[in-house]
Amino acid sequence: MTKEKRPFDVIGQLATLRRYARSLVRNPEDAEDLVHDALVRAYEREQTFRRGGSIRGWLLSVVHNTHVDRLRRSRSQARRAEAAAEVAETAQAADQDHAVRLRQVREAFFDLPEEQREALHLVAIEDLSYQEAADALGIPVGTLMSRVSRARARLRNFEDQGGPARHLRLIGGQDNETR
Repeated sequence: MTKEKRPFDVIGQLATLRRYARSLVRNPEDAEDLVHDALVRAYEREQTFRRGGSIRGWLLSVVHNTHVDRLRRSRSQARRAEAAAEVAETAQAADQDHAVRLRQVREAFFDLPEEQREALHLVAIEDLSYQEAADALGIPVGTLMSRVSRARARLRNFEDQGGPARHLRLIGGQDNETR
């Protein structure tokens, strides 16, 4: 019984792939991971292999490209981590007064009637135009404007009653100084 040789025989190339991977990453465990990832990629892209071509060369290029992609991903993650560390160094946690005040404003927002809260959320937080927000809610623009105005008035009233911590400003409403 003769065994027919398949043109896409990756098993016969494992030793070569492992040697090459070890020379790239210099660590046996990382080399095994690299070979594994490369073989998964090779099987996913088996249709790109030209029949009659060198399976060995094709697989080595898959290992190489997988290694390059891993390096790029690693460098990209390192850059994101560095950028996050820089931001974290400059960011300051809100002091207790601010944290309490923000919680109070949040509660006041959630205490608004539902139709006012959803209208204000779409306009002030999601930054939709009045027309877009009205379309999303299925109401006329005038009704939306009325709901947003009443919601802002209620929050302004809450802010006016807030005492000495009047550091929060409602966007899109009247300034307290002009009243």
